[in-house]
Amino acid sequence: MHLQTVELATGKNPQHCVVWLHGLGADGHDFEPIVPELRLDQAVRFVFPHAPIRSVTINGGMEMRAWYDVTPSDPASATTGICDSAELVQEVIKRELESGFAPSNIVLAGFSQGGVVALHMGLRADPCFAGVVALSTYLHDHANAINHVSLASVDTPIFMAHGTMDPMIPIASAVTSRDVLTTSNYAVEWHQYEMAHQVCYEELVDISKFLGRVFEPSV
Repeated sequence: MHLQTVELATGKNPQHCVVWLHGLGADGHDFEPIVPELRLDQAVRFVFPHAPIRSVTINGGMEMRAWYDVTPSDPASATTGICDSAELVQEVIKRELESGFAPSNIVLAGFSQGGVVALHMGLRADPCFAGVVALSTYLHDHANAINHVSLASVDTPIFMAHGTMDPMIPIASAVTSRDVLTTSNYAVEWHQYEMAHQVCYEELVDISKFLGRVFEPSV
């Protein structure tokens, strides 16, 4: 299976790339409108993959775009789906690498389920990405995740943001994930906002600043 993608750039000849993964039930178009809101100074290529369509247990078995199944009674069951989706996204990243983008010029971003996959991949990448943006999400199997990271990934800057009123993924899950990462010497830039399971304007401003820092100016 090859993931279809939505692609756009903020200028000519971009040297930097963001691969952005949407949340449960959405698609690659979900975050397309936020690109101009980031007001980036540099030309950046954005790639928004569509997740596969699958049955989702938490939604009564309804089929929708999802990076993995969600079974409340068995959270660990998501592992296989996360790994499978990570392989599919890696193919998307491989295409970007083959087109000329260096790993150090690629940021992997994700919201909710997409953030879970982004963190999963970012912690295992070697060479490491320029950064990981994890929005309204958590580190899957946080008790064991650090046992599977690459040594190179510890140099990856991680942006984590969450809503204090998130009813879908309680902020406590994100805080626990953040603490696991920081205890393991990852540099985590943490933000929280008075919002639910969503993205707010202040968050976009902070994401823009983060991207500006991790993407070195083109020569």
